[in-house]
Amino acid sequence: MSALDLLSPLDTLRGTEPVPAFQIQVDGTDITTQLDKRLISLTLTDNRGFEADTVELVLDDSDGQLDMPRRGATLSVAIGWQGQRLMPKGQFTVDELEHSGAPDTLTIRGKSVDLRDAMQAKRETSFHQQTLGTIVSSIAARHQLDSAIQSAMADQLIAHIDQHESDAAFLSRLAKEFDAIATVKQGKVVFMKAGQATTARGQPLEAITITRQSGDGHRFAVADRDAYTGVMAYWHDHNQAQKKQVKVKRRAKKASTTTTVDPTLPAAQVNKKENELLIGSRENTKTLRHIYANQRNAERAARAEWERLQRGVAQFSLTLAKGRPELFPELPVSVKGFKPQIDAAAWLITRVVHLISGSGYTNELELEVKLEELPE
Repeated sequence: MSALDLLSPLDTLRGTEPVPAFQIQVDGTDITTQLDKRLISLTLTDNRGFEADTVELVLDDSDGQLDMPRRGATLSVAIGWQGQRLMPKGQFTVDELEHSGAPDTLTIRGKSVDLRDAMQAKRETSFHQQTLGTIVSSIAARHQLDSAIQSAMADQLIAHIDQHESDAAFLSRLAKEFDAIATVKQGKVVFMKAGQATTARGQPLEAITITRQSGDGHRFAVADRDAYTGVMAYWHDHNQAQKKQVKVKRRAKKASTTTTVDPTLPAAQVNKKENELLIGSRENTKTLRHIYANQRNAERAARAEWERLQRGVAQFSLTLAKGRPELFPELPVSVKGFKPQIDAAAWLITRVVHLISGSGYTNELELEVKLEELPE
């Protein structure tokens, strides 16, 4: 039996059950019809931030008639269901080829084309008294890209910051300091607050609902919120030539029998003698290694890390028996049919895997708790 026979059950479903569909273009040429009977599996992974999106095609070459595409070729991929509009999932650069057998198969792997090599080149530069929006847009313009940043963050003033890494790494560092997501999608540098379920322009995304009946399997895990009781960051006081510290902590809370995350974040407490800012208790603080240029930067980084820790309290993964091509990271999700604590939580998608194979079209989802905007 050849690998092509693995897809024969799909043919028997035509007209009675939904049938997966896809479209593949190589350097602008549609090759879908050539691959339709050869596809063993198509795996497309949509990641958050600067982790590259990936695609993998496994094709039957038992007759030896397949041509191997050149490395560097551009793949355009759209997926969905027959009879419905296919959802474009971006462009990918072919960076790996593998031929194996018997029976012979050809595997083609690619990474998202937006993460161009120039963004990986190391740079040495500085930004002084500039807003975050200005910095992001200037980096985007350097690569002939547009930029999109939420207005609430765009106006944040950065007193001084030095860049000693690639533009991609620098944007990732800025994103971590602001608890944001930085990525390049569809020719645009996107910088948006993490865990807020909004577009890059700050518009709320409409939540989707997933029921237990939609899935083949799930896994829920909750961690102890009290593992860290605070976050500490240091900054350098140039007037006194001293390294000083900032701490971020949370208030003690009443005992709760649910796993719902309490996003309460009190105002920063500053010890002027030590330049210490504390949000949390001293019992078990997480210390940030980087020494920041001033108190404002240190406090911003400490708050961002605290929010990141809170979102990581609970994690949820799902496998959907019927794939949904419209799913993407940062989309808000409500779930039904699980434990009450799981159903009560607001979730965000952080990673989506789309898989088309002889078994149909499925999704693997990773989700985290959505936090409402935390008070200053």
